[in-house]
Order: sequence, then structure tokens, then C-alpha cells
Amino acid sequence: MTIAVTVFERSPDSGQGLARDMPVRWALEEVGQPYDVRLVSFRAMKEPAHRALQPFGQIPTYEEGDLALFESGAIVFHIAERHAGLLPDNANARARAISWMFAALNTVEPPIVNRGSDEPWYEQRRPVVEEGIRNRLSDLSSHLRDADWLDGVFSAGDLLMVSVLRRLKSTGILHEYHNLSAYVARGETRPAFKRAFDAQLAVFTAASAG
Repeated sequence: MTIAVTVFERSPDSGQGLARDMPVRWALEEVGQPYDVRLVSFRAMKEPAHRALQPFGQIPTYEEGDLALFESGAIVFHIAERHAGLLPDNANARARAISWMFAALNTVEPPIVNRGSDEPWYEQRRPVVEEGIRNRLSDLSSHLRDADWLDGVFSAGDLLMVSVLRRLKSTGILHEYHNLSAYVARGETRPAFKRAFDAQLAVFTAASAG
């Protein structure tokens, strides 16, 4: 059964690899699973056919046989559970990796996403939001120290954490934490990341050319 992932027909991230299908692509590349992509326009995302797969009218979705999933974190978790390579065999290490998956999406990402607001009132809140980001990054930096990965070996927890931290690359905030900046760079040098990034960029490039 071929895996199908829905992706933006014209991604708003300008080919930076920040769209939500990127972690899913990366996970599939890490475990060596081929997949097809189905391009979805912003209009089609809100139509009943897509909402039947993704109730909130977003991307990505994941289809494999009679299984349909939504939410990138849940999809990555499913891939990691089904295929070797993203979760440790040891039960305790596996549980810790899953904890880092939740930490990436529930603890570290929210203040980072809040920073991206373009509302007029946001400038007044910027210092508070950025303080919240730095608090999270300081805690994460203290945990990581000089280790390569969050818990010894690369896992789905690192995949999601790197994906979240990449959203800060253009802000300069990440570079205040040298070990976190190096951590993200390590993730980006993984061959699976490069394949996923190139595949997502190819869709953006084709859409821009059209």
C-alpha cells in the first residue's frame, strides 16, 4: 500500500521547509518508506473532500490503505511506531523519546508560533513573547548541554524538536544558544532531512514556475 501525504500546492513558507508536511516527509525518509504527495490548494483544503480527512481544513494528511490520519505530530508518531529507526527498542528510552515529541509540540513550539503574528497589536507584546521563547530555549539548552541529541541517539523527539526550532532561524534568537544552533544544524545535515527538504522545495519551485 502506497502512502499518500497531502501538501500545499503553493506553500506559504517560500521553500524554507517549514510547512507542516516537512516533519512527515522527514520521518518517512528516515525509515525508508516511499510515499506519494497529493497537492492541495488553499481553497480545496476547506472543501468537504479534504475536511473528511482533516476536520480543520489543514495539511498534512496521511493515507495508507484504509487508514487516514491528520496532525503532523500524530502522523510522525504513527510512522515511528510502525517502522524501525525513530524510536529506541528499550522501553524506557522509547518512553523518553515520546516525551520529547510532546515537549517539542506542546511546550517549545507554542511561544515560537506566537512570535509570528502580524497583527498590529503584536509589537506591544513582542518583548513578553520573546522572553517566553528564551525561557524555553534556556531550559532546552541546559538539558542538551554538549550532547548531539536529546537522549543519546537520534529519535522522533529530535526530529520534531529540530523542526520546531528551525522556525527561529531567521530571527537571530536561536543563535543566542550555540548548542541549540549546532543541534539544528546536525539535524539538517542528516541525509533523510536533505531528501525531504529537496522534495518539498521541488513542489514550491514548480508552483512558482507555473
